[in-house]
Amino acid sequence: MKNAKLVIIENEPMAKHTSWRIGGPTRYFGETDFPDGLMVALHWAKELSLPVFLLGGGTNVLFRDAGFPGFVVRYRAQEWKISTENDDGTALIWAAAGLPMAKLARQSAAQGWSGLEWAEGLPGSVGGAVCGNAGCYGGEVANVLERVHLFINGAKEIWPVAQLDYGYRTSCLKEKKILQTPIILAAEFRVQKAESALLTAKMEAIATQRRAKTPPGQTGGSVFKNPHLASETRSAGQLLDQAGLKGTRIGNAMISDLHANYIVNLGNACSDDVLRLIELAQKKVLNSFGIELELEIQVI
Repeated sequence: MKNAKLVIIENEPMAKHTSWRIGGPTRYFGETDFPDGLMVALHWAKELSLPVFLLGGGTNVLFRDAGFPGFVVRYRAQEWKISTENDDGTALIWAAAGLPMAKLARQSAAQGWSGLEWAEGLPGSVGGAVCGNAGCYGGEVANVLERVHLFINGAKEIWPVAQLDYGYRTSCLKEKKILQTPIILAAEFRVQKAESALLTAKMEAIATQRRAKTPPGQTGGSVFKNPHLASETRSAGQLLDQAGLKGTRIGNAMISDLHANYIVNLGNACSDDVLRLIELAQKKVLNSFGIELELEIQVI
């Protein structure tokens, strides 16, 4: 199916659209840069009673090799603008859901707006970051988001941040990416005027730290959430490292020997390789430390 604002193809391998480069075919795959194209896609899926998964930047998601029996939709709109600017030096940035979060951070900082510099190098899109309350280096979406623009049940709505019920790396949206659940169109973030040179320096420091800790190659991002226990100060990566899991390999998937909370596709890894490593890691950390690691990634 093709029109000026929407392209839908059949049996598209999801390995082509995810950072892990793993995943079987989805029954239908659609991409659009336009809100109207997204509306058409969702209406078409509803007519065919297809389950829908809205794909962001393709990070933090593992598609099974068996494929997905529904419709995967990617909304690619990437515009951003200052929607409100106040006399006290604060403003709201409106950003389309398909815009890479790191790109928004860099471009807004270059114009002297502070608030998003923690997202330098963050993988994934604005929509994905809002859905999963992405965060790193002392910042997270919940701390800077003002409101989100959604398409739900055939109509556009605007939700304040409180309505998203944010928690650590989760929201009320993250568990509901199926037909007739909210679809993120855009988000508005609070920012503050600042010296662009200082922001650039801060972001360069963050980028240096990220490069030192992020494994090269095909990964899905952090696999597990950090445990939020009053008695636990170790990150998931530290627990996995102390459990001796670095370098553990099943098939063509390996727990990174640089950062243990990453699983690397060494080439032609299948989803079962990754899932078996995940199960092994969870069992070993539980047996060693009595801590149950929760997934940060989504398995589709």
